[in-house]
Amino acid sequence: MEDMYRGRIVVGIDGSPHSERAALWAAREAVAHGRGITLLFAILPSVTSITFGPGVPVSPDGIDEIREVAGNELRALAEALPCKDILTALVIGAPSGALFDASLTAETIVVGSRGRGGFNGLLLGSVSVQITAHAQCPVVIIREEPITDARNIVVGIDGSPASQAALAFAFDQASTHGWNLVALHAWDIPSYDLLVFSDSSYPVALSRNIEDEIRLTAVALGGFTEKYPDVKVETRIIRGNTAEALVAAAVDASMLVVGTRGHGRIVGAIVGSISRSVMHESAVPIAVVPAS
Repeated sequence: MEDMYRGRIVVGIDGSPHSERAALWAAREAVAHGRGITLLFAILPSVTSITFGPGVPVSPDGIDEIREVAGNELRALAEALPCKDILTALVIGAPSGALFDASLTAETIVVGSRGRGGFNGLLLGSVSVQITAHAQCPVVIIREEPITDARNIVVGIDGSPASQAALAFAFDQASTHGWNLVALHAWDIPSYDLLVFSDSSYPVALSRNIEDEIRLTAVALGGFTEKYPDVKVETRIIRGNTAEALVAAAVDASMLVVGTRGHGRIVGAIVGSISRSVMHESAVPIAVVPAS
């Protein structure tokens, strides 16, 4: 299966409207970037339950029937997409596991925000959460129809390796589509305007802290503005909640890009709290990019 994913945009398909919307977005991206796409349909057959006893696996005939139905859905979807280079892959197994395997060689993974098995009350499906947590390549989550006339792509930066990878992804998207790039660095400190460090009796003025944030942002952007001189960049440095600032900035954007984990204190969290928050709150396409 590896050759079906290498260097391609891989879309998780399950027959839901969300996954079909993701496939259409991916097809347009594939054309813009000169890449092919692979539609990946992973099926995890249900186990027939027996009261007070072990479950009974689906019969081989049942699996064949599932394959046939899913295969027909894949072919019909592929024929309707505006992209010539389309491959289809049908896998018996957990969707999150199949997408993770694809992420090892794929250029990008694209999924809908909620699949066929999701509860209506959930804003984000379990597969979307799992794959963004573990994928080895950027994952794009599609919830609503993208704004067709949007001209900005918003990216959150904090100087971490993950945010540098997010910047690389965002600049490439901006250059390809002719979008403006909004680089947003939000920071916050306690409610008082002076910081006192434990090893010093002297308070640090808020203005000095602001200067440090401006310097960090300039350093983060440095190499990218030279590599992509065609991209118009707007820098926003905001004191406040990072997730809220990103969602607000991207309300009418073409895409919002974040890293998997920034400079948060909980090192064990694979997907940081900011990434999780924007994934649940933003309606525009969201790219979650792992550190290189």
